[in-house]
Amino acid sequence: MKYKRLAKEQFEALHEEFSKFLATQQIDVKEWDEIKKHKPDVAEDELNLFSELVWENVLSKTNYLEHFSKKNINLFKCENKEISRIVVQITKTNFDFFNDTDYQWFINNTNDSAIQFFKGVKKYDQERSLELFDLIQKGSVISDGKLYENIYKLIT
Repeated sequence: MKYKRLAKEQFEALHEEFSKFLATQQIDVKEWDEIKKHKPDVAEDELNLFSELVWENVLSKTNYLEHFSKKNINLFKCENKEISRIVVQITKTNFDFFNDTDYQWFINNTNDSAIQFFKGVKKYDQERSLELFDLIQKGSVISDGKLYENIYKLIT
């Protein structure tokens, strides 16, 4: 498999889409129940194929990713041929981006010497969707890009 199979909860949330997917394969509910019961390998293949299609669709529409840790934010702008990255690093002791007060301090004090910004751009080493999927597997989440764009304006 190219990507990780969707979790049970994700399949449940996408049950309508999965039904439509099965319909495109000319598989109705009764036949699906039979496949699950008597041909588990075929059922596994269908679940994997649907997962791949969902991930491809999501990743093709992904333009920004964010990854927060206690003292760092990694922001990614995911273009077609390259990915841009902004790293926000806090050197202040006992700082935690997950703490609302500390996060608000960061927002209000972007010129403070305890805040360092780094930026870079690189071409994808492999297929775009695989690199984005890898970042998601490592804890990044898809975002609207507002934080990336605001910080980009701030540091350029």
